[in-house]
Amino acid sequence: MTVNEKQNQIIEEFSVFTEWIDKYEYLIELGKKLPPFDEKRKTEQHLIKGCQSRVWIDAEYVDGKIIYTADSDAIITKGIISLLVSVMSEHEPEEIINADLFFIDKTGLHENLSPTRANGLLAMIKQMRLYALAFASVQKK
Repeated sequence: MTVNEKQNQIIEEFSVFTEWIDKYEYLIELGKKLPPFDEKRKTEQHLIKGCQSRVWIDAEYVDGKIIYTADSDAIITKGIISLLVSVMSEHEPEEIINADLFFIDKTGLHENLSPTRANGLLAMIKQMRLYALAFASVQKK
């Protein structure tokens, strides 16, 4: 499934909810389904700067694709990072670097986040793209 197909699927899933309280509950459920993040990797190296809550992201390069893992100590933020992981994992670095993450606006997520959560969201995306850039440069060598 492409990045855009994954985003369209998320937009469709969010469209069944009319109230934002229901969308937040859905985000919390998504966060609970996030695969476990190794406690040993909860280090400064993996901690996202710019997030009010604590968010850790790591990435592996497997068979030409990036696999992201993440965790957060805040339930809504964990749901948000869960969405990002589901959209960006298992793609080639170039696809991640060039992805237009339109689902953030189309679901209304961006406009319904507090300014600190919105800044955190941008910091998460930036870190995920930095991993993709790093893997792209290794791939070209």
